[in-house]
Amino acid sequence: MIQLLFLVLFVEGATTFLLLVKIGPLRELVMKSLDQLKMGKGPATVKTIAGTMSVILFSNLMNIIKIQNKGAKLGTMSPMDQVLWRTHLLEASLIGVVLFLGFVIDRTHHYLQKLITLRSNAGSSKGELEQLRKERTELKEKEEKTAKEIKQLKEKLSCVAENLKKVEKEAKEKEMKLETVEGRVSSLQMQSSELLLEYDRLLEDNQTLQNHMVGK
Repeated sequence: MIQLLFLVLFVEGATTFLLLVKIGPLRELVMKSLDQLKMGKGPATVKTIAGTMSVILFSNLMNIIKIQNKGAKLGTMSPMDQVLWRTHLLEASLIGVVLFLGFVIDRTHHYLQKLITLRSNAGSSKGELEQLRKERTELKEKEEKTAKEIKQLKEKLSCVAENLKKVEKEAKEKEMKLETVEGRVSSLQMQSSELLLEYDRLLEDNQTLQNHMVGK
């Protein structure tokens, strides 16, 4: 029993060491082995073994107490009782250490799984962050390009507005010139009408004079 406990203790110690210290691919190998052990009927088997060892531990503790009580009553322990007491104490100590290391291995495996998951999530989050940074850079470039195009459009619009003002100014000037010309044409038309009337009056006067002279 003691030899078996020492063997189990050695295996658990090596497993704990490999879980805590990364040596090549050994940690991954141990993690995979523990993953397989926790699948199917593995957990039930481990619990059964742990329960059995706990019962043996309790039994050893009871035997230790009985031997101590017997020695207290007799005042001293016989050599056989001393050997039994030491044997039970060694077995109880080994079983306690084995159970403790088993608990340490289980918790270490659990937290390493969480750590691996967190690192995986951190890796995916890092990829998403890089993608977001890339998209942000692209959006910034598009924004700068759009701002440049807007600036060019504003400059073109300003040129068009200036040209429109020039055209309006020229149109107003031409309109003023046209009004001036129209005024002159109207004035000339009035003068022409007056001249025509005067011409007609002179013709009538001339005709009257001719008639008068013919009559004489």
